[in-house]
This record gives sequence, C-alpha cells and structure tokens, in this order.
Amino acid sequence: MGLSKFWARSTASEVQAVEANPSSSDVSVIHDGGLAYTVEKAENGSKPSYQEAAGAPVESKSPLGYHVGWLTVIFLNVNQMIGTGIFSTPGTILNSTGSVGLALMYWTIGLLLAIAGFSVYLELASYFPNRSGSEVVYLEQAYPRPKHFFPIAFAVYSVILSFSSSNAIVLARYLYQIAGSKPTDWQLKGVAIVSYTVASLCVILHNKYSLWLMNLLGGVKIITLIFISITGLVVLGGNVPHIPDPGANFRNAFEGTTTNGNDLAVALVNIVFTYSGYANAFNVVNEIKNPIKTLKRNGALSILVVGLLYMLCNIAYFSAVSREEFAKSKEIAASVFFVSVFGKGSAQQALNVLVLLSAFANLLAVLIGQSRQVREVGRQGVLPFTKFWVSTKPFGTPLGPYLLKWFMTTIMIIAPPAGDAFQFVVSLGVYPEGIFHLALAVGVYFIRYRYKRLRRDTPDFRVWDVVLIFYILLQVYIIATPWIPPKDGPYSGEVSFWYATYCVVGISIIILCGIYYVFWMYVLPRWGGYKVRPEILSIEDNGANTHRLVRVPLDEVAKWDEEHDEAGRLRRRRVVGSAESLQGKEGNDQGPKTV
Repeated sequence: MGLSKFWARSTASEVQAVEANPSSSDVSVIHDGGLAYTVEKAENGSKPSYQEAAGAPVESKSPLGYHVGWLTVIFLNVNQMIGTGIFSTPGTILNSTGSVGLALMYWTIGLLLAIAGFSVYLELASYFPNRSGSEVVYLEQAYPRPKHFFPIAFAVYSVILSFSSSNAIVLARYLYQIAGSKPTDWQLKGVAIVSYTVASLCVILHNKYSLWLMNLLGGVKIITLIFISITGLVVLGGNVPHIPDPGANFRNAFEGTTTNGNDLAVALVNIVFTYSGYANAFNVVNEIKNPIKTLKRNGALSILVVGLLYMLCNIAYFSAVSREEFAKSKEIAASVFFVSVFGKGSAQQALNVLVLLSAFANLLAVLIGQSRQVREVGRQGVLPFTKFWVSTKPFGTPLGPYLLKWFMTTIMIIAPPAGDAFQFVVSLGVYPEGIFHLALAVGVYFIRYRYKRLRRDTPDFRVWDVVLIFYILLQVYIIATPWIPPKDGPYSGEVSFWYATYCVVGISIIILCGIYYVFWMYVLPRWGGYKVRPEILSIEDNGANTHRLVRVPLDEVAKWDEEHDEAGRLRRRRVVGSAESLQGKEGNDQGPKTV
C-alpha cells in the first residue's frame, strides 16, 4: 500500500506555493515521485526543514513561547529519569540479576542505552528542528505512506494509554508514610487524585512558572542523590563504626549470578524504566532557541550526570546494606540504606520528604512532555475537535492535552483494583511503546535515504551507524524477551494470570489501530462517496496552526487538488463565497466537511 510510491525514483522537482501558510514563511513544495515535501522555517533559530506534506505544518512562531533554556532542557530530562526508580528499583534489579557485579554492569548498560537513544533522537531532531512532539513527528515523517497511518496509530496509543496513575499513587504512598498512617485503598486513591490535580493545575495555569518550579525541584533531587553518593563514599572509606565491613558486597561480586532469561529480561526492563526520560526535552524542540546546539550539549550532560549519580548511589547502597537484605528491599531500597547508616527516625522521615518532592517533579516533567505529544497529534488532524487540542488559550498552555492527561490518569487511579489489574494496566503501555521505538530507530534509515535523494546537506548531527544498530537491537530485545516464561512456570510472573497477557493485548491495540485506519481512510470514503484531504487552519494570532482533515465529495476532488497544494495550502486566492466550500456548511452534503 503505497510502497511503489515510497521507493519511486523519479526526478525531484520544486514548485513554489503562491499563497504561503499564514503561520509560516518561505514555503515551497518539492515533489519526489509520489511524495511531496514542504520547506519551512521557524523563528527558533533552526535551519529550514524538509518535511513530507502529509505531516502537520510548521508553527513558525511557537504559540507556547521560548521559555525552554539550557537549564530547563537538563531538568526536563533529569526530572523524568529520576522519579522514584533509583530509590526503589535497585533492590529489584539485584534480585533479578542475582549478584552485585552483574547489577552494576546492568546500570552501566542502562547508561549506554540512554546515550544511544539520545543520539538517535538528536539526529531525528536535526531533520525537523522546528517541530515539537518528538516521536509523533518522527514517526509521521519516517513513514509518510500509507497517509496518516502512523499518526492515527500513535494517536490511539497516546489517548488510550495517556495516564500517569502509578507515579501519582507512589507520591500518595509517600505522603502517608510522612504522616505516619496506613491508608485504605480509597484513601490512597483520593490523595493520588488530589496530588495529580495539583500538578496539573501548576502546568495549566502558567507555562514559564511551571518550568521554573520543575527546575527548582530538579535541583533538590540532584542534591539528594549527591548526598546519598557522598554518604556512600564515607561509609566505603570505613568512617562509620557500626558498618565494620563496607566492602563485603564487592568481594566475589559475581557470586550468585542468574542465568535465567526471564530474570535478566526483568532486570533490563527495570533499567530501561529508570532511564526513561532521556528524550523528554525533544518534546519541546520548537520552544528552544537554537535547539540542536542546546540539546546536543545540555541533553547529553543531563544523561551523564544521571548515569554517574545512579552508579554512585548503587555503590553507596551496596556499601551499607548486606546483599541478602538489599535484595529483599524491593520498593524501599533507599529507606533501607538510610536506616542502616543513620538509624530510624528523622533521617528516614527526611528521605520520605525528598522522595515525595522527586515524585512530584517527575509528574510535572511527564505532564509537560506528553502534553506536547498529544498537542502534536491534534495538529496532525487525526483527532476530533482539532481546535481543542491545538489551542493555547486562555493561559498560554496546551489546556486540551493537560485535561486529557488528568482525565485518563484519574480514571486509571479509580478504576483498577489493587493487585493484578493495576499491574496489568501499568505494564500494558510498555509493549506498544517498544514497537514504536523500534519503528522510530529503523525510520532513521528511511529519512536518510530520502534526504540523500533530495540532495540535502548532512544534518547538524548524525548518529554513528554502530550506535543506531545497537539501539535497534535493544528494542528487538525489549520486544522479544517478555515472551520468555518465568522459571517457575507461565503463571508465576508479576500477575496471577498468564505472564505475557499484556504483550498480546498491546499487539492487539496496534492491530485494532490498523483495522480502524483501513475503515476510516478507505471503507467509509468509498461508502460515502468522498476522499479525505488536509487543509491548514490558523487557530490563533499567536502562531498556532494545524492540519484539519476534511471530506471532499468525489465530484469536487479535482477542483480541490487544483486549488490546494499537497499540504492543504491554497495555491491562489479563491473567489468570493468560496469559504463555504472550504469549511463546509452543516447540512450541505456537497461541501467539504471535517472528518
């Protein structure tokens, strides 16, 4: 479906658009076989981009402003990477790997994975330096045919699985630990909803100030990890009398190493989880001045800082707590460390406060990043009520995406009962995400091929092929290993039912996306006697624009294509009264209507 056009080798030709996009400048259209590219430039200091015309138009002036500086780039990544993982998952990883030596090796591998992933995203951003939304944009441009397939698939995935319920519940749990009381399930859920509502209000009411708050809390969590690291070095130096042998865990470090494939897979998944967020800053590329230079320097710095602190914190944990006790710690690894070094009391309470602040900063960072993804999905025109997703009124923030995040998170906090159902819902988003990341990495080669055909210059950053292949193999591993059964049988995993149920459901979601796409893009138009065409709308006077997909009756398709370029811009001014045929009247079956 469209493959012959994808690989077409006809000569590229350029056609100037007569009437430019009101939210862009210097727009031209380049044809290459069955593909058409628009050439557009933004005001964020980036070079002009060449993007396939089916994608959402460039916003030459960011309606969200340019408040993302070098410090915010660092803390967007840091705050999503450092949530509660480093305080809880080290015990799980030690339990899965079986030895201190292999656990430390896995943390090192995690750093390499983050660097590889960041490099892949940086090359993709170099091709499209004036579009926010990261994966949304890169999948759209890597796979422009069949038209709108990846936007629709990723839209369904983004909307259905757009929740942060696990983070909100962790935050609520720490609030109750600070208060010294044990909540019921509904009390925990109620506090989780209130906590997430507060975080949502912070990012809704003011864009710049919410970024400042996130940066401040990010500084607090960096100081926390530095304190743990220094404490560990003090312990390792033999300066804590009640810990007589701090080096015990580092002798025979690989003793007990597991060879079970499922255990190693669980360990790697947990490592990937602790480093997820290394690409969060790519969600706000169009809000960054000189984005590629800023991301290359400060995004890389954020990963190196986090990787170094992760290693030092693990060394600190292993220097103060016995391997047997630490492997049992699971969700309270940092707490076990603090009790071992400082004893129970105020120190443990202080840790709970710091972890709570870290969890809240994580909520802010995830909200900010994912809101840009949902907004970009809306700008592709594949969601109903286009203006709702794209508008930045009344607070200068993407209100529609934030409300979606709040609604879905609230539902997922309330609906699933504790235990298996909750764990299943949390795991469900992991598998489709791995498939999309694999498609993203392979898509780099497709984009390179097309850029070479267009005779474009090399992008500002190009990832080494060995790094790209390493990242692709990682995604294959992440997709394949969940199918390895646990050592005690298929019903002995993290849930009481079949261990790979979430994988099957995740794949089913993607298949349903494909079925929906065929029905929406081919079956309905054939029944209704119309074709789907994009048009570009200027939403507000602050630079916000979007694609809107409209239904054009078959007898008007030729006229529509004559008057519009492939991106949906008018080639020339239309005669008086033509606005009705463009927007479509309610009740008029002859004019184009919104899909």
